[in-house]
Amino acid sequence: MWDRLASAVHVHELNGLAVLDILILAAIIYQILLLIRGTRAVHMIVGVVALVVLHFLTRPGLFYLPAVHAVLGDLLLYIPFAVIVLFQNQLRQVLARVGRNPIAALVSRKPHENVVEEVALAAMSLASKRLGALIVLERELGLRAFSETGITLDAYVSYDLVVSIFQRGAPLHDGALVIVGSRIRAACAYLPLTTNPNLSRTYGTRHRAAIGITEESDAIAIVVSEDRGTVSFCEGGRIDEDLDASSLTERLQAALAPRREMWWPFTRRYAGTSRAEAPRA
Repeated sequence: MWDRLASAVHVHELNGLAVLDILILAAIIYQILLLIRGTRAVHMIVGVVALVVLHFLTRPGLFYLPAVHAVLGDLLLYIPFAVIVLFQNQLRQVLARVGRNPIAALVSRKPHENVVEEVALAAMSLASKRLGALIVLERELGLRAFSETGITLDAYVSYDLVVSIFQRGAPLHDGALVIVGSRIRAACAYLPLTTNPNLSRTYGTRHRAAIGITEESDAIAIVVSEDRGTVSFCEGGRIDEDLDASSLTERLQAALAPRREMWWPFTRRYAGTSRAEAPRA
């Protein structure tokens, strides 16, 4: 069986250059998939694949439909030009990356790194202006049930958008901002409040909601206090208060980085270091 499989894929003909050829092609395809993930390009590619399959099925010997087959054949000739026109901005960005550093262009930046920078910068800016905010970032357990209680946005995470949402009097400033991956899934979402009886009474609704969502899921939450102008980080029902920009960035990076707890149970680290029931300073 293995001999026939090896013969079918011509394993005996593989050499160093062939392996390098495959790896480079795989890296290019992977970068293209990362580029179009979460965009309208995914739906367009599905449509193009459907046209190709239909063109194949209507060829002679199968379900031969000469008119449909001819029209689809002519239409598919223009698909590459349509791709260039529709995705010129994305292609320009990729070519610019390759021009600046061809090697680094093959190694994509982790999506969570961009999110960490934008969210941390926005949180510190809101704190400096004493604008309250509640930001929740999804990890392994989905937050769809909570995001559906708010207003769907489906927008890329950016400093300007986050800050504008939590401005006083803004239509979406009340409630939580739910981030999934590198996109803002919803704003003005309602979260469950913690029922911890040992929690300090000085915590407001935002802090209780942040602790509550981290108790019910593995999500992390960032709270900006409107009264004190401080930033707090919540994870696993714990809260760490009064963080500066560097501390918040470190906590976010550690929480959003791939987990390595599968190999040794004692290696798991928690981002929060102070318990929620501890009294506030």
